[in-house]
Amino acid sequence: MTATETATEIRAFQLEIAEEQIDDLRRRIVATRWPSKELVEDRSQGVQLATMQALARYWAEDYDFGELKSKLNALPQFTTEIDGVDVHFIHVKSEHEDALPLIMTHGWPGSVVELLETIGPLTDPTEHGGSAEDAFHVVLPSLPGYGLSAEPTELGWTAGRVAQAWAELMNRLGYTRYVAQGGDVGALVTDNMGRQAPEGLLGIHVNLLVTVLAGPQQTETDEERAAAAQLATFRESGFGYFLEMATRPQTIGYALLDSPVALAAWLFDHDTDSYYKISRAFVDGRPVGNLTRDNIVDNVTLYWLTGTGASAARSYWEDGNALAAAVASGQAPPDVKIPVGFTTFPGEIWKTPRSWVENSYPNVAYFNEVDKGGHFAAWEEPELFSEEVRAAFRSLR
Repeated sequence: MTATETATEIRAFQLEIAEEQIDDLRRRIVATRWPSKELVEDRSQGVQLATMQALARYWAEDYDFGELKSKLNALPQFTTEIDGVDVHFIHVKSEHEDALPLIMTHGWPGSVVELLETIGPLTDPTEHGGSAEDAFHVVLPSLPGYGLSAEPTELGWTAGRVAQAWAELMNRLGYTRYVAQGGDVGALVTDNMGRQAPEGLLGIHVNLLVTVLAGPQQTETDEERAAAAQLATFRESGFGYFLEMATRPQTIGYALLDSPVALAAWLFDHDTDSYYKISRAFVDGRPVGNLTRDNIVDNVTLYWLTGTGASAARSYWEDGNALAAAVASGQAPPDVKIPVGFTTFPGEIWKTPRSWVENSYPNVAYFNEVDKGGHFAAWEEPELFSEEVRAAFRSLR
């Protein structure tokens, strides 16, 4: 086998969790030094003590670590080296004829864990209220530096570079026609794929409008003004994690790799809607949709076992610098000329109006507002999310 063949080899992967890792994690949770209770009755000072103590009790005493291993190892998992980084991905082929290949990218503070429950509805829609014509072959890669993908050892791994890596991955898998989907950081990667327009990419679907980060949007209608107000609130009081990771990821990284409770709190402190849903699952035992205690702890545990808190945070530094350079250049990025689908979920950080989507993308082929779900739409409402993905790409088959 030549060096080139070795570099492009696709290897089967299985997750292994050593008992020593579990013992060490439990010991660290029990040894947590707790701050006093916050001095407010809401999340305005940060993740609440009651939420974190309920999480710690469950994680250390009741959580079954074998479930995460079983969930992942029941799926076809692989690794392959792309541009010097070992990329982990799940690849589930549909049994339906003429299934459309789909690459979906998770975000932060998520991982492939947040997308697992969509695999069934997307690969086998006939078992989930859909038709065989809506089937997909599903590829779920882990972002470099997140979870089971290796972390980059050099600068430059922006969302744009990840987008190029994903095009190479789909090519390596033999897919000549495919579509892409993403939310959060995954939406930024998918947006970049649309602008790079690699051969074979037919269209994209996103559920977060990342283009608003580049500058203000129009506010002529009540709907636009409401979205702008939500965005302003986020930037004024919910932007702390974003700013820290975009400017000083290494600093927070020490806490994320040393304390499992610090890691969990950092991952929970994302947006108001999802935080309260997560808190309710632990404090009140009332999960919303698929945001159950086990699924939430699966995601945090994956970050802990792989030690990827700091490397995932660095992706924000990379993309923050790339965005600043792009804005300073004064040059507009290439348009996305392929069809774009967008779904607005009501619990998202801001409720994106159709006009903003159309200002960002000249070829909006699908737009819909649904009545439930938030920032982690695929995780929280996998069936509804899958219906949206099917609808968004139906015209491209």
